[in-house]
Amino acid sequence: MTIAFFSDVHGNLPALQAVLADIDQRQPDMVFCLGDLVGYAPWPNEVVAEIRRRGIPTLAGNYDQGIGLGSSECGCAYKTEEDKQLGAQSIAFTNAVVGEAERRYLRLLPKHMCLEFVDEPRTLSLLMVHGSPRRINEYLFEDRPEESLLRILADARADVLLFGHTHKPFHRALAYQQEGQTRYRHALNVGSVGKPKDGTPQAAYLLLHLDNDTCLTRPDGLRSELVRVPYDVEKAAQAIEASLLPNTYADMLRRAY
Repeated sequence: MTIAFFSDVHGNLPALQAVLADIDQRQPDMVFCLGDLVGYAPWPNEVVAEIRRRGIPTLAGNYDQGIGLGSSECGCAYKTEEDKQLGAQSIAFTNAVVGEAERRYLRLLPKHMCLEFVDEPRTLSLLMVHGSPRRINEYLFEDRPEESLLRILADARADVLLFGHTHKPFHRALAYQQEGQTRYRHALNVGSVGKPKDGTPQAAYLLLHLDNDTCLTRPDGLRSELVRVPYDVEKAAQAIEASLLPNTYADMLRRAY
């Protein structure tokens, strides 16, 4: 079985269309979206419409939650006063253009989704969140201490945790002891479709491959594949510049920061 996961589209319709076309070609068994459909780019309604048209199970991201509630806050951790001012312009723009049906959809999205795979005596618990199991806007970066990530997964009773929010993909296998045996939990950030921050402007999504070799007793017992998808970045950047959104967000797309 192959499962596709994507996150953080952030109103970038050209990037979403490119990712969905790539997913269509690969034909995974299931597709999930981990949230943040809107914000920072000028197509929030079109992105929501495409997700709904395809019936893709989708989580609420922190930005979706803010827009769904008609709030001026997105739960984003802006580091500077300039970033805060730019962010305020983005959420004000999105609140102004989003339709009421789209806002209602965003407001009602779930916060967690879980898949339980049982193939006796093996089981695999897979939990999907946007930020973390604890908070929709908690950032789980790759350099987080192993003990902290393990505690988060153990408290959530998850063998595999999939999330977005940081826009920086990674896959970490985390060793722990159970009844004298070394086992592994897995933390996977699926990257960002519409607003990458890892220096690669291409859209990103994740494929998880489950087969007879999948197990939790080896660090390589869970196979994931990060897929990079080229799209017309310049089209999206120019659309931002033609809108009331700050031009800085166009530069962020071009340079992926």
